Amino acid sequence: MEWDRETLIQILIEEARNPRMRGRLDDADVTVSGGNPGCGDVVHIYLMGTGDGHGIAGVKFEGSGCNVSQAAASMLLQKVVDDGLTMDQVLHLRGEDMKQFVGESALATRPRCATLALSTLKEAVRQYRRKLRAEGKWQGPIDPHQEG
Repeated sequence: MEWDRETLIQILIEEARNPRMRGRLDDADVTVSGGNPGCGDVVHIYLMGTGDGHGIAGVKFEGSGCNVSQAAASMLLQKVVDDGLTMDQVLHLRGEDMKQFVGESALATRPRCATLALSTLKEAVRQYRRKLRAEGKWQGPIDPHQEG
């Protein structure tokens, strides 16, 4: 969906001011930080898995930066929770999928800001699976999209 510029700006500002998914997840299995050094955006993703390498039991974020990066983080994590996305589904998401949250024009003009949370969330999933593998609880691929 593409909004007119004014509506898009209002949606992003409101979500950045009142992010639904912001907060610390104290019982997270992994915490992963991502950032854009050039513009100062930072996102810390807290991920709790279901123990099987497939399900996501909880996810939150903390961070700072521009409205696009912070709103996109909250909106992405809300989709993960609302839609019950699995870890494989998260790993399947592409940067272009973020336009449903931030709009096509924001993704085109601020791609690093718009996709920071997605790349950080994907890394959190990979780290969680590596942790399970080290504990002997995961035999599958860490990221089926990166492994042959």
